Amino acid sequence: QVQLRESGGTLVQAGGSLRLSCAASGRTFNIVTMGWFRQAPGKEREFVAAISWSGPSTYYGDSVKGRFIISRDNAKNTLYLQMNSLKPEDTAVYYCAARSGSFTRRYDYDYWGQGTQVTVSS
Repeated sequence: QVQLRESGGTLVQAGGSLRLSCAASGRTFNIVTMGWFRQAPGKEREFVAAISWSGPSTYYGDSVKGRFIISRDNAKNTLYLQMNSLKPEDTAVYYCAARSGSFTRRYDYDYWGQGTQVTVSS
């Protein structure tokens, strides 16, 4: 099993920046891909970004490309999401996810965190 715990969500003004963190514990050697998803009220869960846990590959959703940066610190087993130029439409619960397979934008990740709320005020 892998446990994921997100942190860093808060209220921020439009145009501001925020960094989310996701600490992974347990059988982290099983992880191949980690990602961020988000879900706004009344909307489906949306792919935000993903990263290969041992390689250079990164992937982004169209709505965040050029504004968000995903990164990782393998020594700390921690995933990050740097969010810049935030917009009110970025308001959502952000979830960290991990899977033992290669990248996918779909929801079929093996492990999920509880989520952290990000609210962007206009």
